[in-house]
Amino acid sequence: MGLDRKGPGLLVRDLDRGEDPQIAAIVRVLAQLDADVILLTSVDYDRGGVALRLLAERLAAAGADYPHRFAFRPNTGTQTGFDLDGNGRPGDPRDAQGFGLFSGQGGMAILSRLPVDEAGARDFSGFLWRDLPGGLSDDPPELAAVQRLATTGFWDVPVEAASGPLHLLAWHATPPVFDGPEDRNGRRNHDEAAFWRLFLKGALPMAPPEGAFVLLGDGNLDPSDGDGLREGIAGLLAHPAVQDPAPKGREDRTDPGQSGDPRLDTVLYPDLGGLRLDYVLPSAGLAVTAAGVLWPAKGDPLLTDLAAASHHFPVWVDIAMP
Repeated sequence: MGLDRKGPGLLVRDLDRGEDPQIAAIVRVLAQLDADVILLTSVDYDRGGVALRLLAERLAAAGADYPHRFAFRPNTGTQTGFDLDGNGRPGDPRDAQGFGLFSGQGGMAILSRLPVDEAGARDFSGFLWRDLPGGLSDDPPELAAVQRLATTGFWDVPVEAASGPLHLLAWHATPPVFDGPEDRNGRRNHDEAAFWRLFLKGALPMAPPEGAFVLLGDGNLDPSDGDGLREGIAGLLAHPAVQDPAPKGREDRTDPGQSGDPRLDTVLYPDLGGLRLDYVLPSAGLAVTAAGVLWPAKGDPLLTDLAAASHHFPVWVDIAMP
């Protein structure tokens, strides 16, 4: 996902002959996206940021320079100490705060052409699910005392634009599936969206940012289609502090099985069809000049790279800072 996209660029040559084709595809897609700020999701965390630096070096060689990079340690892979999946073996990936084979698997990271105010960055990833006002957790007290709400993380990371700080509010929610009739993942997904609604309302212990912000990430929920408690994401999209630019991909895209606008989809599943799962929501006072989903027409060679890079299509929004 990116904001302040400068416009289409040229596909770069393959710098990775004989190396990982997915990394090569990611480099070409990000170079084509040409965003000033990018939030990457499902990217593994390492304490020294070595992997992120190496990716940035590859991007720079492809003509897309990102001198500023940032990541907090995510909740994914951090064990709760409880047997959450009930298989009798505590310590499995599903027993972690967020699914992960190891601590830091599938985290988030920021690439930026704008300086990152690391000292001003705030991490709310330790916020407990039980502490969300009106939350849907029904965990027993022992588990509730340690269970965090954020599957991956809740971040407030300011970047320094020419007119002042722009706060990136980042998250990657759990999918509302892969559980049983108790619907724990569905309830948690709902509450991860509700966290931001309450945060922006000033109803949580941590204060919302002063000034401009962009809320962006993988909400893992479509407000009109698919599984999940849709009122969670719908309530966030309707919040007066944000604006939904409704980024669209291909104008000719259709999906007869859907209730929502298929042009808004950001992911395509073979069994479910298209869903809108990824969001870039600028604060209400920002001027949005353009928005879209990087979903080229059939026959475009970029489609091959997009398929290799991820099953999600990048969402971009151009904003004009005051």
